[in-house]
Amino acid sequence: MDRGSVCENYRSLLFAQLIMPRELCQERTFFRYDAEMVSASRKTPAKRSEARERLLATASELFYAEGINSVGVDRIVAASNVTLATFYRHFPSKQDLVVSYLASIHDVLVERAGAVAKRAQGRDLIAEIGAEVVAEIGHEGYRGCAFINAASEFEDPNSPVRRVVGDHRRWFYERVRRAFADAGHEYPANPARHFVMLRDGAVTAAYLDSSTAAQRTFKRGVDGLLRSIDMEILPHGGDGS
Repeated sequence: MDRGSVCENYRSLLFAQLIMPRELCQERTFFRYDAEMVSASRKTPAKRSEARERLLATASELFYAEGINSVGVDRIVAASNVTLATFYRHFPSKQDLVVSYLASIHDVLVERAGAVAKRAQGRDLIAEIGAEVVAEIGHEGYRGCAFINAASEFEDPNSPVRRVVGDHRRWFYERVRRAFADAGHEYPANPARHFVMLRDGAVTAAYLDSSTAAQRTFKRGVDGLLRSIDMEILPHGGDGS
């Protein structure tokens, strides 16, 4: 895929999220990867440097636009204008770079979620999370969820990449589950699982089919889950968590 093609707008927004100073990032309303994941995958923060940031930003742009396995280290090094020795000084392997790519996305998402939680709880928070998804899948150049895309390229569920993906998904599910619990749902795990599955379907359909149809369908699903908060749940429909 040509880097100047349809993914340009979306990728530039993701790129900005990864290199933007944290205080400016907090002011943005755009939630594109809306990203966050370093803390769940690394015990200690990586050393920051201009070369490392350039490598990570370049790799993030290419990985999202073209896929991880189709982009080699040599290309990332050349596009970042650094030496191969510099690359390996910051990332012992390509897999370490992939983990950092996903971790950077996750970290931004976690930070933004914290800011949203300060102004919205319960039903309002569920609606806010839904609005994030609707906004995410509606942008030109959207190519699906970075975490789902990465998982599709790493078949080993025990690989570091898949562990990062799993950690992120558990974090997202727990964020939604707590919101339903705060809203008063008797069995919050049930609608939380529905919400995550709706989101997984929406991000895939928005890329493969019509983003407008995916947005409308997803929103209707979230509205139904919000209505379920006030429904009487039969005892056998337990939480299942």
